[in-house]
Amino acid sequence: MNQPLDFRILGPLEVSGDDGLLELPAGKPRALLTVLLLHRGEVVSIDRLVDELWGEQPPPTAAKNVQGYVARLRRVLGDGVLLTRTPGYALRVEALDATRFQALVEEATHEEPAAAAPRLAQALALWRGPALADFAYEPFAQDEIRRLEELRLSALEDRIAADLALGRHEEVVVELESLAREHPLRERLQGLRLIALYRCGRQAEALEAYRTTRRRLVDELGVEPGPELKELERLILEQDPSIEAPQRESRRIVTAR
Repeated sequence: MNQPLDFRILGPLEVSGDDGLLELPAGKPRALLTVLLLHRGEVVSIDRLVDELWGEQPPPTAAKNVQGYVARLRRVLGDGVLLTRTPGYALRVEALDATRFQALVEEATHEEPAAAAPRLAQALALWRGPALADFAYEPFAQDEIRRLEELRLSALEDRIAADLALGRHEEVVVELESLAREHPLRERLQGLRLIALYRCGRQAEALEAYRTTRRRLVDELGVEPGPELKELERLILEQDPSIEAPQRESRRIVTAR
């Protein structure tokens, strides 16, 4: 019995079948498949597909072209996947990497750090690059790209927080330094960095990192750091015991949220 096709959007678009990756047609047929995938389980009208693929100036043959693209895709995907449904088409999706990712992240929210950390690492390992990387500049993909990227960053923060709760500050501090440069205005990420630096015996660097973050927030967004980050600075200044590294991996500790 054939396994359902495995659709992957956490990176460039891929579709895998029993014999490995399918050779998807390039250009507009591939984009049409992506539009249907982003609306999986819904009927997408031909008019909507034309609008997503060509914008305000579609060719006179656009509707006919869509029908041709659908025929080409069906030859690759097989029967029962790309369905004709008035007034357009629907894609039957049984396996999707983004769905697996979100399920693993949700499971981790109900687990202790020792179980959550590997679960989140498993979820993040599903990513092969930026979401929908081959459609980074297509208007139809922008909302989903932003949504998935935010989920990825949140899951990454959760995984690092779990690692810190297990006393792994020395293991994550370099990773946090890199992430903090990439996302200088994410306060939770900056807070996790402060904790890691402090626990590595780098109190002065942690305080300087706070000051740098505050300047960026004020200069670029016109806002002060939130109460959690301000409180964390105070705890670091006072060398409060609540932010010391845990004695045992199972012990709960205060982390930035």
